[in-house]
Amino acid sequence: MADNKVQSSKLKTILIYRLLERFSDEENPLSTTDLIEMLADEGISCERKSIYADIEALNDEKIGCDILSVKSPKRGFFMASRKFEIPEVMLLIDAVSSAGFITPKKTKKLIEKLKTLVSEKQAESLVSQFYVDAPTNKCDNEEIYIIIDLLHEAITTKKKVKFIYRRRSVDVQNKKKHTEKNFTVSPYALIWKDDHYYLVCNNEKYDNLMNLRIDRMKKLQILNADARDVSQVSQYEKEFDAGDYSSKMFNMFSGEECDVTLRCSLKLQEEMMDRFGAAIPLTACDISHFETTVKATLSDGLVSWIMQYGADIQVVEPLELADMVREKANAISKLYSEL
Repeated sequence: MADNKVQSSKLKTILIYRLLERFSDEENPLSTTDLIEMLADEGISCERKSIYADIEALNDEKIGCDILSVKSPKRGFFMASRKFEIPEVMLLIDAVSSAGFITPKKTKKLIEKLKTLVSEKQAESLVSQFYVDAPTNKCDNEEIYIIIDLLHEAITTKKKVKFIYRRRSVDVQNKKKHTEKNFTVSPYALIWKDDHYYLVCNNEKYDNLMNLRIDRMKKLQILNADARDVSQVSQYEKEFDAGDYSSKMFNMFSGEECDVTLRCSLKLQEEMMDRFGAAIPLTACDISHFETTVKATLSDGLVSWIMQYGADIQVVEPLELADMVREKANAISKLYSEL
């Protein structure tokens, strides 16, 4: 009988913690009467004094809870601090809602889990306080969690992986919605960029890095074969630097890294520093232009990025990149001159 009372007492303390965590916040404290009634619904009866004792125990520095007592808006207790603040949960929900590589089904489930990080009343207000412009092209790959988990394991253990890579097709004649190709690669890092999740890897047929979208992968398997050392396929001698690599990518197009000198309109100073970092060199050319030299990969993605600024950016070096921009501009001009 004594053991049952001890067990009941321990369970009561845990339940009080969970009730306060789920239902209480500064605007919605739970009174001792509320807690007694909620515990009764769980089959546990108790006295008012024991509630105070349990809350005191939970607030002990060894436990570390932060439960406060208030008299307004009503008398009661509430969980004053949590692992995540409301703005942090809002940011996480926003990120999940906006991520195109997470399926609608998994988006809904993940948001429901994130809402448990705050009280139920706070969770209700989160949905109504802001609007998320979620993409309509959410992926339909329900294997995404499994694939991310397996890729993480393969990167950690330095093993090759194989998978089917699926692309959307425009083959109207044969009514094909997708084309599929088998890949065997050495994985090095997962990068979330431009609202997509990418695997940076090496195709065993070549000696360079490539970027593949994770939401397009299916039936991924970890192989027993060791992955190629990243130093064999990139400039990274010891280990892959995801931050450095990502900063040089434009629309995740891979290419040869080089120094790029750009002559920019003065109004683009802030934008260039936002893109390449505040430490980039800025040299005045005249009262309305400056030059900067940055590291970037020579690719169609870089060309497209430069062209969005029109006459506000001119490529000074390398000449190969200037030629690429010129050819693209001429092709566009020719296309519209025929209208």
